[in-house]
Amino acid sequence: MKPPHIHPEDQDHNAPPLNPLPISVTLLALAIFGIELVLTGADNGVLGGARGSGWRLAAMEDYGFFEPLMSWMVQHGLMRADILMRLVTYPFIHASFTHAAFALVFLLALGKMVGEVLSNWAVLVVFFGASIAGALVYWGIWDTQVVLVGAYPGAYGLIGAYTFILWAGLAGDMQGVRAFGLIAMLMAIQLIFGLFVGGGPGWVAEFSGFMAGFALAFLVSPGGWQALLRRMRQRG
Repeated sequence: MKPPHIHPEDQDHNAPPLNPLPISVTLLALAIFGIELVLTGADNGVLGGARGSGWRLAAMEDYGFFEPLMSWMVQHGLMRADILMRLVTYPFIHASFTHAAFALVFLLALGKMVGEVLSNWAVLVVFFGASIAGALVYWGIWDTQVVLVGAYPGAYGLIGAYTFILWAGLAGDMQGVRAFGLIAMLMAIQLIFGLFVGGGPGWVAEFSGFMAGFALAFLVSPGGWQALLRRMRQRG
């Protein structure tokens, strides 16, 4: 049996060659890329002159999530905006250009897949919610001087959200599942490497971000509650 012939007049010539990224993902990526561009330029002496070499360290100190600061605030019963803001600013600061590049790749790929099902506001809720959850668990488990930086907890939140989308059957024709499987494998390897080989305490934030993303997707997905009930009935 011959496959159906596609006539040129049946094609949508106005359709873009690639599906556009959700605006929420685009804004997150631009913020991360713009900040990293400045810091990389400073590291290489292009920006800031001699003082520029310290910009990355200063950014990590000023905007990274620092566990002792959070503990100090709680112990003294204070609510400091400059400390609390670190929960949502640390994802935009990275330890190196490579660190930021991999975070951007994961963010763009996962954000596109999640954004095809969830609304823009829901994508932002998942990203920032997972980032906040990751930092809070990081604070609760570790007693460390290591500053938490990078978009990885938020990216793991997006992979958790897409896991829920697949589990709940909300992905339609399931396009992108193979790509998702590859990304999930790469991020799982990174997580396992950090856990068993000593990649640093950040793996706790990343794993917590994944769990938070899965839970948040249930709350912000269209038909999430109905999908959960359907799955429960199928198991029953």
